Amino acid sequence: MTLSELTSSVLRISDLYAANHAIDRDRDWALLKLQEELGELTAEHLRLTRRARGAGDPEALGDEAADVLGMLLIYCAGAGIDLETAMRRKWLKWLDPHTETAP
Repeated sequence: MTLSELTSSVLRISDLYAANHAIDRDRDWALLKLQEELGELTAEHLRLTRRARGAGDPEALGDEAADVLGMLLIYCAGAGIDLETAMRRKWLKWLDPHTETAP
């Protein structure tokens, strides 16, 4: 599955979720949800590394990471960000042997 295909699927699921739960996804909703999901990923990481109460769950950590990625894809789509292009410009350029300076 390509990043574009993944984004399309995530957006469809987000549309269903919003419709089923009567959620108004205004301009900043995806960014706020991204922050919320990052907090949940952090909390699970703290449990797994025994720096918070409760037993951590590696599967739950993966689920929270998936939520972060899903919300990032939703945010980028709403903000008009071509994430593939941005990744090439910001990160993947360092794999080009003609790039002279390391990151």
